[in-house]
Amino acid sequence: MDETTGTRVALPAFSVNDVWRVDALPAVFTDGDTLEPEVELAPPASGLVVRLATFPPDSEIDPAVYAASIGNLHGEDAKADSDEIVGLHATETVDIATIIDGEIYAIYETGETLLRPGDTVINRGNKHAWSNRTDKPVTMVAVMVAGTKG
Repeated sequence: MDETTGTRVALPAFSVNDVWRVDALPAVFTDGDTLEPEVELAPPASGLVVRLATFPPDSEIDPAVYAASIGNLHGEDAKADSDEIVGLHATETVDIATIIDGEIYAIYETGETLLRPGDTVINRGNKHAWSNRTDKPVTMVAVMVAGTKG
């Protein structure tokens, strides 16, 4: 079925659509849709969430607006200081993100990597940001699994 998900948030710097959520692993095949009415950043403590994220070109977004959008979704963990990487944030999750369409840079405190369709990156609670330096939107699918720094 091809339609918009019911759980969506559109912020100036990106949009997020939650596709599926599992409250606990192992998943029970007969469980129905467990999505919340609104996008919740973190997956359930023993579960996961599958989401689509779309980022417009950086040229269409003021860096302060990008940082504010990250802050709106990620809370106080996002950094917006001018000396730091705009939108740098971390979550207590293991994120498996695959680029579906477009190109985006995964930015870390130690460097950056260009990702193209089919490329996958795994973030394990590390600080990261995204930068779309093209003139077209980029869409990725991410599976976010609850995690801990141990």
